Amino acid sequence: MLEQPSEDKYVDVSGLRTRYWALGDEGPPMVLIHGIGASMESWAPNVHPLARTHRVYALDLVGFGASDKPAIPYSLSFLAQSVADFMSSQGIAQASITGHSLGGGVALRLALEHPEKVNKLVLVSSAGLGREGHVFFKLGSLPLVGEYLTRPNRERTAQFLAEMLYDPEMVTEELVDLHYNLMSRPGAQEAYLSALRSIATVFGTRKTVLRSIVDNLDRITAPTLVVWGEQDGILPVAHAHVAAEAIPNVRLHIFQECGHYVQLEKADAFNALLLEFLNSESANKEANDG
Repeated sequence: MLEQPSEDKYVDVSGLRTRYWALGDEGPPMVLIHGIGASMESWAPNVHPLARTHRVYALDLVGFGASDKPAIPYSLSFLAQSVADFMSSQGIAQASITGHSLGGGVALRLALEHPEKVNKLVLVSSAGLGREGHVFFKLGSLPLVGEYLTRPNRERTAQFLAEMLYDPEMVTEELVDLHYNLMSRPGAQEAYLSALRSIATVFGTRKTVLRSIVDNLDRITAPTLVVWGEQDGILPVAHAHVAAEAIPNVRLHIFQECGHYVQLEKADAFNALLLEFLNSESANKEANDG
């Protein structure tokens, strides 16, 4: 399910070692940004289909995966700047940007702070669009409680993945191993908590973070695709409609019988949807799929 689709590559980005994949010899560039506590393996079922018509880059955000994890604040703006710097390191002036969960929040900040770098925008179960979220993130924002909850633990990892995915049979040992091992890397827990606490409090998404995004959605000029799972138990599907109602050139697609990990749970349909959108001239559609 999550077999490695390409050899790992590394590049120094502003003094920080960043791991990435690059696939596809032809076509316009696209960049895939994973969620919190995850890595570019989140896109393993997607990169090869997308690379048939695009030059696909998937990276481990600084602080996650096998990229460097310095002891610094991990705000959405910092992570967005690190993606912009990564693009510059690869000679990418502009790309289609796809972000999942935390990566969606990063993609939104990139689109707002560096609009010239974003050709098309794809938000998959994106952070930054509403205050509500899973209680794990609220509790994780608390001192000591967060340190306990994010301490590497296979049982808790499996339980959280079961809440991310609509189909419990998709919570395989392979998937649990991946996420457990990611959080076991030196510095991973500290970076996770820094990123989480920069976004959330015990009451939900920070008002300053939320307002800085939601109040500016009408400034996003790139054609945008918003993708969500109807049964998302991590970030509610209502957040998808916030984006769909405010972004000018937008398409909304809701997958039925699908949780938070859309690109994994509905991989084939997701890949087809993404390619159709990327190859279209604009958005301006709404869909509901089973």
